[in-house]
This record gives sequence, structure tokens and C-alpha cells, in this order.
Amino acid sequence: MYFVTVEELVNHLELENLVPDIPYKNRKITVCDVNRPALQLAGFFKNFDSDRVQIIGKVESDFLKEIEDSKERQQRIEKFMEHKEIPCIIICLEEVEIDLHMLCCALQSGIPLFKSKLPTSTLLAEVNRWLQEKLAPRVTRHGILVDVYGEGVLIMGESGIGKSEAALELVRRGHRLVADDAVEIRKMASNKLLGMAPEITRYFIEVRGIGIVDVKELYGAGAVKEKKRIDLVVKLEPYVEGSDKDRLGLEEEFTNILGVDIPTNTILIRPGRNIAILCEIAAVNFREKKMGYNAAQVLAQRVEESIMANSGQNHL
Repeated sequence: MYFVTVEELVNHLELENLVPDIPYKNRKITVCDVNRPALQLAGFFKNFDSDRVQIIGKVESDFLKEIEDSKERQQRIEKFMEHKEIPCIIICLEEVEIDLHMLCCALQSGIPLFKSKLPTSTLLAEVNRWLQEKLAPRVTRHGILVDVYGEGVLIMGESGIGKSEAALELVRRGHRLVADDAVEIRKMASNKLLGMAPEITRYFIEVRGIGIVDVKELYGAGAVKEKKRIDLVVKLEPYVEGSDKDRLGLEEEFTNILGVDIPTNTILIRPGRNIAILCEIAAVNFREKKMGYNAAQVLAQRVEESIMANSGQNHL
């Protein structure tokens, strides 16, 4: 199971620690969703997601203020903070007052309590986005990921087939390298895959006969990108005489990664073929298809119309 620590979340959001005496650095967050405990502060705990980060905004704060009986208000807070498995609690907005009894309960239960200057909706969105990326299902695939005309192109193929050379030529032509050799792929949504390089190999590329090349140092910061959505897979395969690969592109091919079908082009390698240019064309052609234009289908339709027209003239 993937996890992040509360310390990582605190550093990312620049949170203020309200109870410094509570150790929090090694507390784990394993769920990418967050919870606003309005119902719990009202006394309803059925199906309470206590393993989530809890966020208290102005609504929850005002609700507690409306409870005139201070003893009842304290009991509500105590009942909520009895759940010691809560990773942490974040209070939003500078104007939201911090209940002193909540600070005492935090000390007793050992639940870290933090303060954020962000509005509640903004904080919710950012925490969800960050946790979804950090805790997303992932897999590592052998290949090279390049940002070509804004499309994330994952170049795959057996070792030594020319992936790195194609990537370097793409970089030289103004595109951006994301990852070489090992591409870490994370599933960010039901149909979205995000690719990045492991931190140790980020921006490096291996070229046979030359060695390791630092693309960022060689071509500048504009030649690299930290992460990119994977839109298209380009498979490089050795040319085989008599191969029956679809030459017109009418048949759709997909590569399944983490349950997501990614559109795929297979390029056959033979002497004289410029793989970088073919990757560029594949990216542009893919973009045209997303915009509703399929050149192969247009050509097939024209051919069919021409055959029908000629057939009609022959009958006359």
C-alpha cells in the first residue's frame, strides 16, 4: 500500500503547527480523499472515514460556536477526537477561530492539528489533487516519454532499437524529454495516466556508444519536463519482410496500462526511416483525430465514392 507522511503534506501546504508537542513526521496518510467532519461534530459517526485527513472550515467552526452549552460543545469535540487514527486535522482560513478545547483534545489524543491560510474550497482541491498523485496506482514501464507538440508520447520497443536516438532528435527539434528507460506511470483517474521519471534518473538519457547525457544541462531547462500525461504510445518494431501491418491506419490499436487503453501506433524500423519525424507526425495525426479529423477515413470515403461513381458511369 502506498502512503505519504503528514510531514510531506505539511511541507507541501506550508501549514502552521498548532500543537508542536505532538510528533507527526512519521504518521502515515494512506487514503487520497479528505473529509469535512460536519456530521461528526453534529454527533453522527456512522460510516465515518476516520482514516482520512480532516478539514475544518468556516461552516464547521460556526456550527460549534452556535452550540450555546459549552459542556455539550466540548463533548462533541471530544467524541470526534476520540478517533486517534485520524492522520491530522487542518483548520482553514485565518479568520476561523481555534477552539481551545480542541487544542487540549489534540494533546490528549495525539492527533496533529494544523492551520492553513487557504480558503476551504481551495485547500480541499489542493489536498485532493496532491494526495491523488502521491497515492495513485502505479507501474514502471521500459520506454521513453517525450512531450511532442503538447502530446505525451510514450516510445516503446526492445533494447537497442533506437528509442534514445529518436528521443534526442526530438529534443533537438524543440520537444521535451520527460523520462528515459524507466517511465513511472501513475493512474490519476479512470482514463488518465501520468508519466514521470524516477528521481534518480530524471533528465538523464543513455545513448549507446556515447554514454549518459544530461539533457537539461546540454539543451537547457526548456528541453525537459518533470511529468506529462500519456496520450499516445509509439511502438518501434523491427521490419519483417511481408509484414501485414495496417498501412492506411484504419484499424485502431491500443496498449493497456493500468486498465487504461492508450491509442497506439506501431512503426516498423528499417534503414532510412527518420523515427523522430515519424513520432512528430504520429503526435500531430493523433491530435487531428481528437479534433474529429481522421485522414485515413477521409481517404477511404473518397475511394469508395470514386468506385461508386465509376460503377454508375459503367452502367450507363
